[in-house]
Amino acid sequence: MASTKQVQTARRSVKRAQQAATEKRTTANLPVRTRRGLQEQARLGRQRGGQAGHALESRNRQQLYEVAKRAGIPGRSKMGKWELVDAIRAHRGA
Repeated sequence: MASTKQVQTARRSVKRAQQAATEKRTTANLPVRTRRGLQEQARLGRQRGGQAGHALESRNRQQLYEVAKRAGIPGRSKMGKWELVDAIRAHRGA
């Protein structure tokens, strides 16, 4: 039989795990406008069959990262999708 202290600790652990799981649902916490943008990007990607598009905006972050890696752009691992797009364009324009 578990002691009262063990039961309380277990309840706290379960609540903490549930709260962490709720916080990780990041798309549910995003603004509607942002979610719609992500849905649109996903829809376009499915239409292309998962292949990269010609425009930088139609590529996902991983594909953009590979382009930046080939170009030798520093700091690319910490950049988001749109930062990578800007950095690639700046590198091509230079």
